[in-house]
Amino acid sequence: MSGHSKWANIKHKKGKADAARGKITTKISREITIAVKMGGPDPTGNMKLKLALTKAKANNVPKDNIQRAIDKGAGAAGGAAYEEITYEGYGPAGVAVMVSALTDNRNRTAADVRHIFSKHGGNLGESGCVGWMFKRKGVFAIDKESGVGDEDLMMLALDAGAEDVKTEEEGYEVITQPEDYDAVEKALSDSSVEVAMSEIAMVPDTMVSLEGADANKTQNLIDALEDNDDVQDVYTNADLPDEE
Repeated sequence: MSGHSKWANIKHKKGKADAARGKITTKISREITIAVKMGGPDPTGNMKLKLALTKAKANNVPKDNIQRAIDKGAGAAGGAAYEEITYEGYGPAGVAVMVSALTDNRNRTAADVRHIFSKHGGNLGESGCVGWMFKRKGVFAIDKESGVGDEDLMMLALDAGAEDVKTEEEGYEVITQPEDYDAVEKALSDSSVEVAMSEIAMVPDTMVSLEGADANKTQNLIDALEDNDDVQDVYTNADLPDEE
């Protein structure tokens, strides 16, 4: 959520994906493999896998890589045992930062994440220190060029169980409870509404506006965290200007 809006976030993530395609593919493939190990190869009954496959599609991960990751998870017996860990801390100007990681070495990843926070003007905190500022939500970003109108999208999404539809300069943002994600996704798909990005994310209750040096430092912190091999996602309540 590193941007002043979902649209800034999309542009930021896609830019990073183009610049670091190999690393993005490796991270998402690992996420797919672990999701299959935990819940099986059928995305219908495996939300973690479904979300990982959605992420793979959004980042143009080749189908061969996706299938290899699924096969690896389905046939995995032994090998590296990965675990999901969430780190919480504070960035420049005290902004809240949550880091989702998949690691086979908890001590290594904790040390790496702590070093990145410290190097970029933040500090790693205790579990729960900022988590209360975020809520787990389903988020769908829809481009205005998709052709769907404000009222039609609002009626469609709310009827399917969405809790809010926000209109931004470049598009719409549909917000759901995690348990309503599937129903809203199906409603959008059945109505041929093209979704630019969808995910279940940690959404902050309120945002903190940053400018100048603080905005640059925060973006550098986010970039450094996302560049770490064990880090899957970074969420923050920093409201960053596009130009930063």
